Amino acid sequence: MKVLLPSIYSGTVTHSRIRPKRHFLSYRVFSLLLDVNNLNLLNQNYKLLSYNKLNLFSIFDKDHGNHEDIKGWVVSKLESIGKNDSTHQIFMLCYPRIFGYVFNPLTVFYCYKKSGALGALIYEVHNTWSERHSYIVIVHNHKKNIISHSCEKKFYVSPFVKEACFYNFRIRLPNESVKVVINESDENGPFLNATFLGKQKKLCDKELFKIFFRYPLMTIKIILGIHYEAVKMFAKRFPIYKHIPKIEKNTYTIKK
Repeated sequence: MKVLLPSIYSGTVTHSRIRPKRHFLSYRVFSLLLDVNNLNLLNQNYKLLSYNKLNLFSIFDKDHGNHEDIKGWVVSKLESIGKNDSTHQIFMLCYPRIFGYVFNPLTVFYCYKKSGALGALIYEVHNTWSERHSYIVIVHNHKKNIISHSCEKKFYVSPFVKEACFYNFRIRLPNESVKVVINESDENGPFLNATFLGKQKKLCDKELFKIFFRYPLMTIKIILGIHYEAVKMFAKRFPIYKHIPKIEKNTYTIKK
């Protein structure tokens, strides 16, 4: 298996809704793939990207997990389900803060064993009510670059999606490209497809500088875009489902 390296993945997020009415959105975005075991090196290796320090781009512990320590949180979650063999190499695919602001709808943690095999995935979901929830996937006998799995939805994300749903994930592991596909379905079948497809670029100050001007204030545009699309869906008279505050445990485990 190819050794993962910190990278920039530049691409597009699309959402395609087919029920109860059609709605489509597409936004150009970029994500960073970062080595969770060595986040402290960001401050040494880059001038434009920092860890727990304000910068043009930055990553903060408080934006993920238990708000205290990203690596410690991931390790504790894996150990709690007996997957302490999957902490040899941990990478996170996420949006960074830009000028101190970020909203991460989804962060993916790729957790590898010493053998190089993928042992687990963690999907950390955020909603606009400042709540977060994590789904852990245990991966068995992983041999291919594409992984598929499904689970029951356990967390309120959108006022236009009811709670009784299922997620069907299809993941292309990071390499020259990365792909995250989430098909959402209910008792009547699929109704929403969400996809991120990105191409790899070297993570360096030169590329960070270029990416900033290619995607200016991207993280602010993400949260504005969410509300803009909500207005359009409201105008289309999509059904609205009341927010259910998060009270359940932070992790729901599924197996591949």
